[in-house]
Amino acid sequence: MPDRLNGADIRALCAAHGFDRTGIIPAEPSPMLDAYLRWIGNGMHGGMNYLARPDRVARRQDLSVILPGVQTLVVVALDYRQLFPADVLADPSRGRITCYAWGSDYHDVMMARLERVAAALTEQFGLSQRAYVDTGPLLERSHGQRAGLGFIGKNTMLIHPRAGSLFFLGEILLTSACDDYDVPLARASMCGSCTRCLSACPTDAFPQPYVLDARRCISYWTIEHKDDIAEDMRPMMGNWVFGCDICNDVCPFQRFAGETRTEAFQLTDVSRAAPRLTDLLGLTHEAFAARFRGTPLFRTGRDRLVRNACVAAGNWASPEAIPALTHLLGDASASVQRHARWALDRISAL
Repeated sequence: MPDRLNGADIRALCAAHGFDRTGIIPAEPSPMLDAYLRWIGNGMHGGMNYLARPDRVARRQDLSVILPGVQTLVVVALDYRQLFPADVLADPSRGRITCYAWGSDYHDVMMARLERVAAALTEQFGLSQRAYVDTGPLLERSHGQRAGLGFIGKNTMLIHPRAGSLFFLGEILLTSACDDYDVPLARASMCGSCTRCLSACPTDAFPQPYVLDARRCISYWTIEHKDDIAEDMRPMMGNWVFGCDICNDVCPFQRFAGETRTEAFQLTDVSRAAPRLTDLLGLTHEAFAARFRGTPLFRTGRDRLVRNACVAAGNWASPEAIPALTHLLGDASASVQRHARWALDRISAL
């Protein structure tokens, strides 16, 4: 194994496997570790208890707990942005899905590529490695900033000044040093006085710039939260049924971003971005699996998606949703029943 890996070779290898940008840094703790610890200490992670698990915190504090002897962290970015008619997405009779979930599950797409890159490095240099996509105990946006892949915006997203923020991140930990590490962008933030993301958030999920309170985030409630959605949140959720793109969409840097080159992320059917709410309300477990297997929605399960669709239907407030909602009053899921009742009450009140 060489004393030091060649950074140019690693970047070329990542590009050859389809990644749009690559940054290479020493495997050190995130410079935002203290801010993260304060964030979980304040309970802003909501019910995502895995984020505060002591073993996960230990790994974020010392990357060698993940991979003994680790010296280098490779961070890659893969763009997923696509353009789609805004009027269709805003149609209240449709359930809106965050754009990162319009195609195949990014975990599968990214990990397959990362594993090929990692295998090539192992075969060539005989080093140990570990790859992650989103699920590992890494503060990946912070590491991405340290690697020069962007700056952290006021909406807490990693934003590249020429590629916006609609990209996935993946990481490879390596047990060898590199001869050419990347450096952060010259400016820690390029947001300036802009507060579009903060002002646009319908639920006031940002108590201050650069801080997200997950307990008020639409993405948290529609994806991560397993129980009933808080009633005070429901009227503010509009037609979102999986995730939310608002704070990304209004960011001025988004106008510089190109569309994804990855075929697996490309939209092939309008229902992958904005399915009709009446269709979602009528989903059985079998129909849900047939429709959403292989996409990011699949891990939420049928019950949570139908729960979310009930909230969106209540906000739509159309009599057209009443038959489907009424049918759900007898659903096997008690949570779906409660959300259907809420939606019916809201429609009758409006």
